[in-house]
Amino acid sequence: MFSKIKTCATAKEIWEKLTQICEGNDETKENKLTVAQLKYESINMREGETMAEFDERFSAVVIELTSIGKEYSNRELALKVMRALPRE
Repeated sequence: MFSKIKTCATAKEIWEKLTQICEGNDETKENKLTVAQLKYESINMREGETMAEFDERFSAVVIELTSIGKEYSNRELALKVMRALPRE
């Protein structure tokens, strides 16, 4: 990591470089958002998975989306969880 910022002259330049490295450009951000949304849309409780395990997996996807800037209301999240549960 140091090799990528060692030529920066100011703290601002270092911050901008680190932000670019960690977050990527607009295209990278859009790709991350698309992948995370696909995970969210396709998530379902797996056979043999406990509710706690599913909740952990679901929460990880929601946190990933939130970190990218996509947020859902509590109602939307509750409805998604209900749709993701098995019928039985």
